[in-house]
Amino acid sequence: AMAGESGAYRLRCSLMGHGQDVRGLTCGLFPQGGFVSVSRDRTARLWAPDGLNRGFTEMHCMSGHSNFVSCVCIVPPSELYPRGLIATGGNDHNICIFTVDNPAPLYVLKGHKNTVCSLSSGKFGTLLSGSWDTTAKVWLNERCMMTLQGHTAAIWAVKILPEQGLMLTGSADKTIKLWKAGRCERTFTGHEDCVRGLAVLSEMEFLSCANDASVRRWQISGECLQVYYGHTNYIYSISVFPKCKDFVTTGEDRSLRIWKQGECAQTIRLPAQSVWCCCVLDNGDIVVGASDGIIRVFTESSERTASAEEIQAFENELSQASIDPKTGDLGDINADDLPGREHLKDPGTRDGQTRLIKDNGKVEAYQWSVSEGRWIKIGDVVGSSGATQQTSGKILFEGKEYDYVFTIDVNESGPSYKLPYNITDDPWLTAYNFLQKNDLNPMFLDQVAKFIMDNTRGQTLLTSSDQFSDPFTGAGRYVPGSSSGSSTVPVADPFTGTGRYVPGSASNAAAPVGGVDPYTGMGAYQSAAAKVENIYFPKKDAVTFDQANHTQILGKLKELNGSATEEHKLTEDDLIILEKLLSATCNTSAETPTAQQLQTLWKAVNWPEDIVFPALDILRLSVRHPTVNENFCNEKDHVQFIVLLLKFLNPKGKQANQLLALRTLCNCFASQAGLKLMMEQRDEIMTQAIEMKSGNNKNIHIALATLTLNYAVCLHKVNNIEGKAQCLSVISTVMEVVQDLEAIFRLLVALGTLISDDTTAVQLAKSLGIDSQIKKYASVSEPAKVKECCRFVVNLL
Repeated sequence: AMAGESGAYRLRCSLMGHGQDVRGLTCGLFPQGGFVSVSRDRTARLWAPDGLNRGFTEMHCMSGHSNFVSCVCIVPPSELYPRGLIATGGNDHNICIFTVDNPAPLYVLKGHKNTVCSLSSGKFGTLLSGSWDTTAKVWLNERCMMTLQGHTAAIWAVKILPEQGLMLTGSADKTIKLWKAGRCERTFTGHEDCVRGLAVLSEMEFLSCANDASVRRWQISGECLQVYYGHTNYIYSISVFPKCKDFVTTGEDRSLRIWKQGECAQTIRLPAQSVWCCCVLDNGDIVVGASDGIIRVFTESSERTASAEEIQAFENELSQASIDPKTGDLGDINADDLPGREHLKDPGTRDGQTRLIKDNGKVEAYQWSVSEGRWIKIGDVVGSSGATQQTSGKILFEGKEYDYVFTIDVNESGPSYKLPYNITDDPWLTAYNFLQKNDLNPMFLDQVAKFIMDNTRGQTLLTSSDQFSDPFTGAGRYVPGSSSGSSTVPVADPFTGTGRYVPGSASNAAAPVGGVDPYTGMGAYQSAAAKVENIYFPKKDAVTFDQANHTQILGKLKELNGSATEEHKLTEDDLIILEKLLSATCNTSAETPTAQQLQTLWKAVNWPEDIVFPALDILRLSVRHPTVNENFCNEKDHVQFIVLLLKFLNPKGKQANQLLALRTLCNCFASQAGLKLMMEQRDEIMTQAIEMKSGNNKNIHIALATLTLNYAVCLHKVNNIEGKAQCLSVISTVMEVVQDLEAIFRLLVALGTLISDDTTAVQLAKSLGIDSQIKKYASVSEPAKVKECCRFVVNLL
């Protein structure tokens, strides 16, 4: 049968060009039918199909990284770059962005603190990157918009899903996380080792592959639908065929596997230990990159299949490969029990089945090909082929790759310690960091450094040693780990625990804000004939909560003071002092608040949480006064003030306290010291405040929306894109749960203010899917201000 009819993949071409391992591949948009490859040789190469024969031509070679290039993706076309852009990530911690016709980068994205090993692009120019520094970052144009934090080990795989605002990350902590608008929505558990690859099947389903040699199919809702077994070692990459659910995988068992209808339909062995990456072209051809530096393309089409000579040359190369029995790729091998060559007369039962025979004392491995009805030799099994740690550079320690991971026993009775090491590392620095990390006596420094040097002698970069050596890289093929040598897991943040979203970098110089006009009359009645003008945003001043009933507040305070314990009880004098403070700060007297009044207030707001709310209400009203604002928000005392307020923003706490703490934070914006403090602590405050969305108290929702609006007012003035990214994420998250139209209105004003005069913020809002979230409010009949404001926002998006 012709190859085309049987549906089996055969070699189309082998492409030489890279000097070392090919670590990443992606289909190109331009030229059509082409692809991009990246390699340990520090380059990226663009390949175009060769019209005359069945091959590809290297269009150009791109350089920009100072270390290995690990991953690549295409950024879709935009008006500015109609042919799209090429993004590459490297072990130098950087991401380089190239145009398709220039070998030098257009720009470089810096921000990750370790190897960038995965990239994925979305609509509107967004780029998602995953790194060994345990974070993923969302980039837009040349800026980091947000950082996704929550994994406890390296992130090996990232994917942006078709539905806006949804992203996936797969990690060496064995989990996959789904992120929505920058917040972790769900964690998928099931894999038993590092997750290495992700592929999207549809809006609702995706695939993952891992070092546990399995592929899993998941529903976005969290359910694992299927587990596929076939590989015998780590699976490094997975790629889906266009317009169907079939897929291909590659791994450390020297193979490319083609899966159809959930079964492994074909196994293609390669003459290289590590098959790092694959991608499927639009015509269904499969491109694979491996540790021998060669790119190979396989096809089902008989027109594109390589010549008989080329296929023979490939099979010869394969048959001469040395297979190390220690990898376990062929199961347990006992040479004495193996049959002879006559065993190959019996046909195989399934494609990719392997059979070992012994011929003249040599063990040979064969694989059955269903399409050709014959056994193809895939290599000689040798005692030790040198696919050992020295040549493979794939020992994983804490989810990262190293050349060596030594076990060090400091004394016989104590525990042993793991010491990861790369050939390019400085032995003395590594030894020093190892002793520091494990809290060991520094006097061992010479001993440990000498141990490293003795055990890595001759393993310098790219030199061959007397063992088996890889023809392209020599034996000392190396994989860098973290250059600092410390691979500790980040500690959970005391306020937020894990899963916290951290914006790129915050430079928060706040612009001065003048007096504050009360938030009234915005939904003023207008006759239908009048042309509606945008009186809603960008809003210029903060919104405060000013309403107060002094008698009620003081009455409640006195009543609860009666039930307070001795240590908390206020004296009659204290109560009079607080009454004076209220009248001083609410402009009913011309006096200035005194230090004594503020000390008494501080005593009252530290009451137990079941009785503290009237005191919090006095704080909420008085913090608008410049003297009080400066007292609580100054450089010296602000920490305890913020800690106090954040303590009340606990989802399990009392609603009255949650409400008043949010209103107090809003009122801090009334004066310069408070405004500066709020901007400095934005990340912490917003991360904690968003937890208040889960209740169904409309007043709390209004206060949360107002806090977001006050941040939007300041961010519009200083144009801090990381801050805007966090606020957009909050708006998107809160919009989903809030019912109250006043809260919705304030969120819309905040959104309009954030995106006014800022095209980057507009793009970001679209990539989070906020435009589709708000459309429904354009048809609200009452209050009219919701509909009008919404229409102005929609026009900007």
